[in-house]
Formats: sequence, C-alpha cells, structure tokens
Amino acid sequence: MSVERVQLSPDLLVEAIGDDWPSEQVDAAIALLTTSEGRFPSGTRKLPVELVRAIQRERLIAAMLDAAATRGYRETNVQDVIERAGVSRPTFYEHFTNKDDCFLASFDTGARRLQARVTAAAAEGGGWRERLRRALAAVLAFAVAEPQTARTLVVEARAASGEAPQRRIELLDGFATCLDATARELLPHHPDRSPLVAAGVVGGIESVLYARLCRGVAEEIETLLPSLMYFAVLPYEGQEAASEELAAAAG
Repeated sequence: MSVERVQLSPDLLVEAIGDDWPSEQVDAAIALLTTSEGRFPSGTRKLPVELVRAIQRERLIAAMLDAAATRGYRETNVQDVIERAGVSRPTFYEHFTNKDDCFLASFDTGARRLQARVTAAAAEGGGWRERLRRALAAVLAFAVAEPQTARTLVVEARAASGEAPQRRIELLDGFATCLDATARELLPHHPDRSPLVAAGVVGGIESVLYARLCRGVAEEIETLLPSLMYFAVLPYEGQEAASEELAAAAG
C-alpha cells in the first residue's frame, strides 16, 4: 500500500539546514520538490550536492517522525521511512546506520525545536507565573502544530531502543532544571523546595500529554493550559494562587 510522501515546511527546512545557503537555491530546491511529487528527480541537478544532501536528511527525519507517529516505533522499519521520504535505500544509509540512528536524530531534532520555542516564550519576561504560563502555552501549541513530533517525543520514545529513552529523560530533566531555577530566582520569599518538586510538575504535565497524544486528541491539548497552570503553581504558591489561574480562565 502506497503512503503519502512527507512535505517539508519551508520555514522548518530553513531552520533545520541553517541560513548558510543562498535563499534562491533553497527556493529552487523547494520548487523542485513541489513539482516532482516530493522527491528530487534523477539526473543532473543544478543545486549544490551538499544542499541536496542536507535536504534529503531532513526529509528522512520528517519521514521518521511521520512513520513513528502513524505506525508506532516498534512497527516502523526503514522501508516505511524511505517511502515517505521519497528517497532510495542507499540514500538512507548515506545518512543513518539503521532505524534507531534515524529515530534518535529525529528525536533530537524535535527536542531542539521544542526547547527553542519554550525558551523563547519564557524569555519574554514578566513574573514567575507569566513566564510559566507562556512556556506551558508554547509546549501545548507545539503539540497542536506538530502532533507527530510531539507523539514521537512523548509517546514513541518510551518504546524506542538504543539511546532514545535516555534522551527523553534528559529532555524532561532539562525542563525541570529550568523550572526549579526560575522559581528560585523569581520566588525568593518562598521557602526552598527540593528540585524534586519541579521534576514532579514536569513529569505530571508530560503524563497528561502522553494520555492525550495516545488518544489522538492533539487538537484539544491547548484547552489544558488553565488546569496545567493550577497543577504547576500549587506546590510553589499554594491553593489561592493556583485557583487564580482557573478563575482567570473561567472569567
């Protein structure tokens, strides 16, 4: 049964391959993919070989995200990826040694995008709760905009072999460390709390997302923000402050 080839978002492609390439070359590559059913045609190309390689790698990463989210990590194989990417098997092995290697690269790519969006949202300033709210909103918006990537990071990485489960733990630990550091900086009048509080908050939020993504209801995820804010604020600022988040949403 044939599968639909992945379509690379121009914005995500430029973000992935960097801005070292002239825009006219990138535009030409995107146009070529668009007019050739999602794959580079064989024969002579008027594009730099390294640019083509970089784009092919990103196509394989996008294809792995799609295959893992659609079929599940355990059922996904290399053939699933190359069919979605529209590349040959030798091209796959030019970039990755096996399925696990490709999955790990896809996880890392998705994790970097998520971290960048959360960091940018939190960096807009404001008090502790404002930063937390924007960071959580960024996580939820990411899950809605990129449900396949979110499912790969939250669901399929648990089932993966190799280094992926550890990378998932490191991703969660990184968010917990940031939450703990920000609370210590911006809530100086509150008693010190164990870093395990932040780890528990992050782990709880991830569990909620896991359940929603497993049920395939990513479009409902953004409605979770008030409840997740209540859950996150409660151990730091208490019942009254946490309830304010729910009241604000209801109003």
